[in-house]
Amino acid sequence: MKQVPIVENVLKLNDEVAAMNRRDLEAAGVFTIDLIGSPGCGKTALLEATLEAMRGELAIGVLVGDLATTRDGDRLAAHCDDVVQINNGRSCHLESHQVRSAMSKIPLEKLDILVIENVGNLICPVGFDLGQDVKVGMFSVSEGDDKPAKHPHLVAAAELIVLNKTDLLPYVRFDRDVFTRDVKRINPGVELIEVSVQNGQIDPWLCWLRKKAKR
Repeated sequence: MKQVPIVENVLKLNDEVAAMNRRDLEAAGVFTIDLIGSPGCGKTALLEATLEAMRGELAIGVLVGDLATTRDGDRLAAHCDDVVQINNGRSCHLESHQVRSAMSKIPLEKLDILVIENVGNLICPVGFDLGQDVKVGMFSVSEGDDKPAKHPHLVAAAELIVLNKTDLLPYVRFDRDVFTRDVKRINPGVELIEVSVQNGQIDPWLCWLRKKAKR
């Protein structure tokens, strides 16, 4: 009987490159965030507001993942010089070799924080190590309060959960208690903050960044 070969770790190459990324980022003293959220949850808008609020305080670079166009990268480049757009075609997530290539285009030694804005997706990006220090999961009120329960792997992998668009709470069906209970059930140790990028209410996020910056 012919023996079928088994691939024991399909992510082995990705993990090896991610380890190289992590070594380089740590050597440069850069705190690195893999920001994961669905399309339209407000990732790019949060980063725009962050870059403006932190101007002159923390040096932040951004790697922007998207299937096509440079629209998000162009938006962020208006607020920051150290932005690289990564277009990955039909892939549903970024991989470590793409991040490594993009990292080479940014002066890491000048940065305090690097944010990797992953492709808009709550599933695929969770399983791929990019060399980041932490994963941050982002949800929005407009998506509904059931999203953490439906996407537990993101919640479980995250160090921080950001709930955006809280200004819409009076207008949409969203049970904050259900959302919070599901998040804490899946990951009791995760930190949960609420923001409204639209209304400029992002102080909890900025405070978290200040605490995490390595320099």
